[in-house]
Amino acid sequence: MKFINYLQSITGVSIYPLASLLIFSIFFVAAAFLAFSSDKRMMDHVSRIPLDKEEN
Repeated sequence: MKFINYLQSITGVSIYPLASLLIFSIFFVAAAFLAFSSDKRMMDHVSRIPLDKEEN
């Protein structure tokens, strides 16, 4: 028996692809909004953290 047959036997399974697409879309839009609306100086500072040779 193929996997698709198991999915067809579940009642209301058609909502899962739509729900997962909705969750992904909301997450992607939120991440893009945060990336484009962040302070550029702070992002420049954060991007240099791994390259700093200073030890505290």
